[in-house]
Amino acid sequence: MAEKEDLFLRAKHRTFSGLTEDAERNWTGPFCFIQAADPQLGLMKSWRVGDCDNGGDEWTEEVELTKQAVEAVNRLRPRPRFMVLCGDLVHAMPGTQFREDQERDLRDALKGADPSIPLVFVSGNHDLGNTPTPSTVEQYCTAWGDDYFSFWVGGVLCLVLNSQLFFDASACPQLKEAQETWLEAQLSRASSMTEPKPKHILVFQHIPLYLKNPDEDDNYFNLQTDVRQRLMDRFKRAGVKAVFTGHYHQNAGGCHDGLDMVVTSAIGCQLGKDTHGVRVVVVTADSVVHRYYSLEQLGARGMDQDLRELLQA
Repeated sequence: MAEKEDLFLRAKHRTFSGLTEDAERNWTGPFCFIQAADPQLGLMKSWRVGDCDNGGDEWTEEVELTKQAVEAVNRLRPRPRFMVLCGDLVHAMPGTQFREDQERDLRDALKGADPSIPLVFVSGNHDLGNTPTPSTVEQYCTAWGDDYFSFWVGGVLCLVLNSQLFFDASACPQLKEAQETWLEAQLSRASSMTEPKPKHILVFQHIPLYLKNPDEDDNYFNLQTDVRQRLMDRFKRAGVKAVFTGHYHQNAGGCHDGLDMVVTSAIGCQLGKDTHGVRVVVVTADSVVHRYYSLEQLGARGMDQDLRELLQA
């Protein structure tokens, strides 16, 4: 059992096993990957009964949806280079009832993933707590891997960030400072690289910078205005192409000055009119294009043809 669980612990020492700069810095042609978010085992019943703090005592629906997503991704051809889960893996907060059982059942649901499609985990507020502490961050890292790190795929630099440290790091200021220092070093180095430079730079985090407009008011589902603007400025200066997020349980986002803000709806509980699904992202030499598919669409006949057309576009 321990050996299988280690398959999900690949983000260590701020990088990702097998997807290192040495192995993947050179551009090797177009590829695709899957961006998913918020399986959040336990939220669907909690939302139905109107008790999101205590009502998450059932999660069979989310387990089945996660298995359905994994099975559909496994069948895709060409094969995705990786699948990233952008936070809120489970609903139960750290140290609360059902947490261990939900994490165990999510692991079981993900064990069917094809080993050739690495699973990349991103921390969300339910994974760390709305106000994370050194203890909750350590618990997450032990269970799922580093909370922030970089990796490379086919000449593309990917940065995974702990957005909860941007949202509220009042209980762990030293961890916030450590991520800030690391991020600045990553962005500075990416900007100054000699050939081969990264073909694109992509960011993955849980909380969106914004939902629809960079000037929108602060709310639970976006980062605060001053934090948002500072990150956007840093990302744009470094040439970041897109920021992929979840958290909203609906599809949203927009593009501002060349920076694509992508908000992807959930595998699990839907809070809007979208259906359970994931986002297929196609990376070419000149562009990063993406489309949200319901789980039924993803597993339907003809999906491979759609994917090939996107890769050739």
